Amino acid sequence: MLRIRYCVLRLRVHLPALIRLSRNWTLLYSIDQHGISLNTLYSRCEPRIPCKAEPNPPSGALLVVKDSFDGVFGAWIGEGITKGQGGFYGSGEAFLWQYRRDASPPLEVYKWSGKNDYVVLCDPDFISFGGGDGHYGLYIDSSLLEGSSAPCPTFDNPVLCARPLSQMGAGKGKKDVPFECVGLEVWGIGPG
Repeated sequence: MLRIRYCVLRLRVHLPALIRLSRNWTLLYSIDQHGISLNTLYSRCEPRIPCKAEPNPPSGALLVVKDSFDGVFGAWIGEGITKGQGGFYGSGEAFLWQYRRDASPPLEVYKWSGKNDYVVLCDPDFISFGGGDGHYGLYIDSSLLEGSSAPCPTFDNPVLCARPLSQMGAGKGKKDVPFECVGLEVWGIGPG
């Protein structure tokens, strides 16, 4: 996706120390290559068992979303993306991020606040990152074509998606701002 190399270079410094050293970046899922299916995303991101062909499979997952207004944002989950956890999971190493070409600095990272443990929820009907107060920091529905973003206590983040000028006031409070997803990738990272 556009700007992924730029984002990756700048996001690397925010990853956990051992993962930061890894040169093992694997594209686990892409709408362009694997189709538009949440089930496919989940199955391609399932944790892998080390074997001869892949002695050091990826352990964490970097989600990259591009919206229809050219916003680029996402999440880092050290435990990877795994369907069927039965609720929220994840650790304090997780973060949300957004890239804004016209901002200074262009890349902002929103680390775990410690206010709650609503890090990631992999449901059959959606995937979400962060939560609290009835809102998700980042929510993507099962079609992988639509989502929303709102400020949430888990990461103390603002709205992540880009918005047209007519919606610039939206998301200042606790309102979900919808977006259309035009690109989505999940990168598996580390160790090795």
